[in-house]
Parts: sequence; C-alpha cells; structure tokens
Amino acid sequence: MSQAPYAPGGITFRAMIPNAITAVALCLGLTGVRFAIGGEWDKALGCIVGAGVLDGFDGRIARLLRAQSRFGAELDSLADNIAFGTAPALVMFLWSLNDAPRFGWIAALALAVCCALRLARYNSRIDTLEQPHKSAGFNTGVPAPAGAGLAFVPIYLWLVGFEMFRAWPIVMGWTLLIALLMISNLPTFSWTSIRIRRSARLFALAAAALLVAALMLEPWWTLLGISALYLICLPLALASYAKVKRRRASVVPPTRSAAPEPSAG
Repeated sequence: MSQAPYAPGGITFRAMIPNAITAVALCLGLTGVRFAIGGEWDKALGCIVGAGVLDGFDGRIARLLRAQSRFGAELDSLADNIAFGTAPALVMFLWSLNDAPRFGWIAALALAVCCALRLARYNSRIDTLEQPHKSAGFNTGVPAPAGAGLAFVPIYLWLVGFEMFRAWPIVMGWTLLIALLMISNLPTFSWTSIRIRRSARLFALAAAALLVAALMLEPWWTLLGISALYLICLPLALASYAKVKRRRASVVPPTRSAAPEPSAG
C-alpha cells in the first residue's frame, strides 16, 4: 500500500476525496443513532444503509486516484466500527432489545464487540502474505456493512407490516447469530472480486438502475430481497471455496530433477 498520500505536513489533496467519503459515512452512522433516539426508525436505517453504500465506494475511489494510505485504511476501519458496529447495536437496543428483562443490552454489545473484533482481525492481517480466503477472492466472515444490513432484517420485516418480528426473543437470537457470523471463519463472496464480462455490462447497468429505483420506491422489500440473496449466497460461497481448495490441493508442485553426477573420466 502506498504511503505517499500522507505527506509530512498532512494529507495530500488527492487523498481528501476518499477520506471525506469515509468521514461522511461515519457521520451517517451516528446520525442514524440520533434518529433512533427519536423513534424515527426508517430514517435511522436509511442513514446506516447510506453509510454502507458510501463504504463501498471510498476504497475504489482511493485506488482510482492512487490515494491509498495507511491513514485511509485506519480511518476506514474506525468509521466502519462506529457506523456498522456501534450504531446498529444502539438502534437494535432502542428498537427492541431494551424490552428484554436481562440480556438485551448484552446482545447489543455482542453485535458491537464482534464487529470490532472482525475489523481488528482484518487489520492485523493486512501485511500477512498467506491469506487463503483473500487469495481466492473471498472474505473471512460476514463483512461489517453486510453484517449491519443483515442485523436490521427484523426491522425491515416490521416496517413492511410483520409486527411479530419486534418481539425481543426473535431480535435477540437474530442479533447474536449475525454477531457470530461476523467473527466466523466462514468464507463469503467478496464483491470487489466480481468481474463483469463486456457483453454483460449493459445488462449490469440496467440492473443497477432498477435496483436504485426499487430502493427509492420500496426500500424495505428491496433490502429484504438483498438480505435474502446474501444469506442464500453463504452456503454457495462455502461450496465454491471448498472447490477452490480441492483444485489447489490437486496441483502438485513440480519437483526438481536431480543434477547429473559428474563423470569419473
């Protein structure tokens, strides 16, 4: 990772854009907590989902501008911890888990702590050469933005009219499950490794436009659909990675041929 974007006098100009996007994502996450305190659940979720969208762009923009830096990586990790760990935990507690007689706050803490542990594990492996999942194009565990989006599934269901999903036993069990998935060693698909063929790029653009329109018109049903698709992909990613492991194991490294012994003549 290039360290040039952080000069002795501060951040270089080209590094300001991706870092500003990261800072805005952090602010959106905290603003989601503010709306949750006021009981405006749709706005709270909208802010945190918006933070997730921005999180998907800041790294790509940094690479496009050649503005990657250790500073940006650390800022991104801190912003992720707040926007996708602390903020969702507080939203889930304020929405339902505060009705639990004893362990509601513990479940909320589990979501925040597991997000922090996942990010710490990721940061500690940045300079590690041997990363089987990453080298095969997979993440290890559910990423923090995806974990936050999945944690909100009960709220999505409640917003579309299924009142039963606000019950704290359901919310607690679901929150703990997502927390465990974030720190698991489960291989998950990485969207950064997706490559779209030239012949399919127009269809991909059309699909992206329709997705944005669906999010504007029916955000909660659309987010439910995205969450369901992601959950379906979890066992598919496990099977795909197992196939990659078998293929790697079947490749036997070539052995060096023994050097000919010198003749006695």
